[in-house]
Amino acid sequence: MVNGGITLIPEKSFLVSWKRDGQALASINVRTNSSSLTLNYRHRRAGDWENKEYPVRLEWTNCAFGGRRAWFLCPAQGCGRRVAILYSGSVFACRHCYQLAYASQRENEGDRAIRRADSIREQLGWITGIANPNGDKPKGMHWVTFERLTAKHDSHAWKAIAQTAKWMGIVHS
Repeated sequence: MVNGGITLIPEKSFLVSWKRDGQALASINVRTNSSSLTLNYRHRRAGDWENKEYPVRLEWTNCAFGGRRAWFLCPAQGCGRRVAILYSGSVFACRHCYQLAYASQRENEGDRAIRRADSIREQLGWITGIANPNGDKPKGMHWVTFERLTAKHDSHAWKAIAQTAKWMGIVHS
């Protein structure tokens, strides 16, 4: 039973710690059983340290090729979502509870176009960055594929340039 690189053995206890430059930043004691983990740690709130201890329930699902996988059920009040990752805060909770977004969710149209153009540039073996010149066709790639990817790249690059010009006030929509 592995979750996040840690083997979950029922009725065991272990310490997880975070270090930077050899200095301990934080640690958390985890006690396990088959249906939950109990987290025990100290949390700083407004300058004062506060002891925290609470269970995080687990839900198990069967894997396609055998075995089982553990999921955390978010311990934040009123949540209970099944998630793979819990984030630190006043309590460990899911990204929805802390209103965390993926980087791509914060992208505007121009950023998205740049990311997509760079992805194609990597696929073609070109230097990333739409300001860099286009490269040659990779050896072994069909011309039809190369021309299709180049056209998609150029379309994304022009979208990014147009969005940048609009943002700078050079062009009005």
